[in-house]
Amino acid sequence: MKLRLHFVVDPMGWLCISVVFGIWLYNTFFIPKLVLLPHYNEGHIPWALVVWYYIASAFCVVALIRASTADPGRLPVDPHIPHSEREHWELCNKCNLMRPKRSHHCSRCGHCVRRMDHHCPWINNCVGEDNHWLFLQLCLYTQILSLFTLVLDFCQYYYFQPLTGRDQFTTRHELALLRVSALMGLVMFVGMSGLFHTQLSGVLTVSTDEPDDSRSWQWALAEVCGTRWKLLWFIPFRSRQPLQSGRHARSLV
Repeated sequence: MKLRLHFVVDPMGWLCISVVFGIWLYNTFFIPKLVLLPHYNEGHIPWALVVWYYIASAFCVVALIRASTADPGRLPVDPHIPHSEREHWELCNKCNLMRPKRSHHCSRCGHCVRRMDHHCPWINNCVGEDNHWLFLQLCLYTQILSLFTLVLDFCQYYYFQPLTGRDQFTTRHELALLRVSALMGLVMFVGMSGLFHTQLSGVLTVSTDEPDDSRSWQWALAEVCGTRWKLLWFIPFRSRQPLQSGRHARSLV
């Protein structure tokens, strides 16, 4: 399935996503420089710890880029509406286009989005049917990376052995750099934990509001992620396709 890119022209959104990217860049550069690599070079920590930190960082930034540039589910100007589904469509009073129920008009983007959850300034994009799974991944991997960073900062303060070979800049500014990293990690972890819980609860709550509420939480997440393979729910390096089944067929636009 071809990846559809989506860019929102919003200076405030550009500023917000720049702040998020700056926090990621700060911790991805300074934590390995101050903690991981020096302790690994002196044999205090295993190589696997360094690799897992970079993997968490890579998954986090890929989810951020994908969520901010993926098409959230923008409706075309002239959608094909199956005759059997017409009663489930309605006219948007803002853009005067037909849209399926549970679609909403985004005033920031200027168009309707299928199953729109909200417009998130921190990714400068709407969260809708086609990128909701990426937004969930972003929340999850930001929590993991932030917690990883907090643990490393704590260990650097109280647990790790003193380092022998340190340059003058690191020795002079290490405490300040670690405090900034810990503060950003704490803010991101608390904020993303609350957001992830809200988003996950919303997905599972909406699934129970369907006419047939016998669907399990696995089906609800599979529908959002576009696959029944649970391992793929955590992989941002792929495209999403609407999940089809005999009883719960979804209309394609």
